[in-house]
Amino acid sequence: MSTAFFASYLIGLRDGLEAALVVTILLTVVSRSQRRDALVPLWTGVGLAVVAAAGLGAILTWVATSLLSGVRLEWFEAVTSLIAVGLVTWMIFWMRRSARTIKADLTGRLADALGMGPAAIAALAFVAVIREGVEMVLLVFASAQAVAQTAAPLAGVISGVASAVLLGWLMYAAVAKVNLGRLFTWTAVLLILVAAGIAKYAVHGFQTAGALPGGTDVAYDLSTTVEPTSWYGTLLAATVNLTPSATVLEIAVWTAYAVGVLILFFLPARRSPVVAAPVTSDRPEPA
Repeated sequence: MSTAFFASYLIGLRDGLEAALVVTILLTVVSRSQRRDALVPLWTGVGLAVVAAAGLGAILTWVATSLLSGVRLEWFEAVTSLIAVGLVTWMIFWMRRSARTIKADLTGRLADALGMGPAAIAALAFVAVIREGVEMVLLVFASAQAVAQTAAPLAGVISGVASAVLLGWLMYAAVAKVNLGRLFTWTAVLLILVAAGIAKYAVHGFQTAGALPGGTDVAYDLSTTVEPTSWYGTLLAATVNLTPSATVLEIAVWTAYAVGVLILFFLPARRSPVVAAPVTSDRPEPA
C-alpha cells in the first residue's frame, strides 16, 4: 500500500462504513416490512447521492486545476480545508452522540416515507448518504493538497469505499460480526489527526496568501536532514501533514486542534438528567 494514499483510504473506509451502516439499516427495515417495491427508489436515492458526491469532487478538482492559480488558489484550498475540518469535526461528534439512536431515527423516518411514496423513500436515502459523501470528498480534496498531485488519493478513497462496502455487505448478510463502536472510535481518532493536518495546511495557505502573519516564523526546519520523498516523510505528510518544515502558527494550530478535539472526544458523554415524577398519595390531607 502506497503511503501517499493512506489518509484517503482511511477517509474512504470511515465515511464508507457510516454510509454502509445507514444503507444496511434502511434495507433491513424494508426487508422486515416486506416492501420490495421500496428497493428501487431506495437504491435510486443512494445512487444519486454517490453521483452528486462524485460531481462535487470533479468540480473542486476542475476549479483548482483549471481556473485558479497563485494567491487565488491558495485562498481556495485554504477555505475548502477549513470547511473540511469543520465538517469532519461535526460529523465525528454527531456520530458519537447519535450512535445509539440512529437506528431508531432512521427506522421511524423510513416508516413515514414508506407511506408517502417512492419519491420520499429516494429523498430519505439521498439525504442519509449525501452527508457522508460530501464529507468524504472535501476531506480527500483537502488532504490531497499536502502531497504530490498523483492518482494516489483517488485510488486510496476508492479502495477505502470498496472495503467499507464489502464489510457492510458481510455484516448485512450476517457473515461477519464487527465491533462498530470500537472501530468508529479508533478511526475517529485517526481522522482527528488527519483533520489537524488539514487545519495546519489551511494556515499555511492563508500565510502564503498573506492573510495571516508569521509566514517567516519557522518553528523547525528539518529539510536538510529529512528527505521529503522518503517513505516516512511521505507518510507523515500524507496522513497528518507533518512536513519537514513548518511555521510556529502552523504547529500551534495543529497541536491545539489535535489535543483539544481528542480531549473533548474522550470526555464522558453527558446524559440528559432524568426528572423524577412527583409522588402522589391517595391518603387524604390531614385536617
